[in-house]
Amino acid sequence: MLAPWEQRRLAHIRVPGRRDDVVAARLLLRLCAARVIGRPPREVYPAQRCPGCGRDGHGRPYLPGHPGLGVSFSHADGLAAAAVGPGPVGIDVEPLERRPGPLTVLRRLLPEAEVDAAGAEPEPGPALLRLWVRREALFKAGRDDARLTGWTDHRRAAVVALAGGPARRTRTAPRL
Repeated sequence: MLAPWEQRRLAHIRVPGRRDDVVAARLLLRLCAARVIGRPPREVYPAQRCPGCGRDGHGRPYLPGHPGLGVSFSHADGLAAAAVGPGPVGIDVEPLERRPGPLTVLRRLLPEAEVDAAGAEPEPGPALLRLWVRREALFKAGRDDARLTGWTDHRRAAVVALAGGPARRTRTAPRL
């Protein structure tokens, strides 16, 4: 069910677990999009285009022929998530045990006040991870002011955030 360009891109991923994560996220996105537009998954081909260089195969995903529909996917360490909804959407998923990095680096990448607030929490590690995941979802949606929903999926040991309008289909796949 993957497009030829997706298969070529996968061939360059040398770590089998990472390759599995990418496949799972892309197939999950295809399934979600198919349900929303009412087509069989084999007829749905999300694409990607980089706004910086204008080339296909990387950058923000989109669904050709459906300009008002936002799509997003994420994968990390055996987790996969996908979202489809009206307008821009972004989703991010990270393992619950992951930590996003030192405060000095985070302050350069994220709003300093938010990093300081999360760093002041009694358990800063999980708070910083939630901040990272929320900010990544907003970045993927391409909007800093998008509606944001975040949650911890304890069953799957994952932190998830969704940015954008009300997503019509959102799925988090079980750990692979």
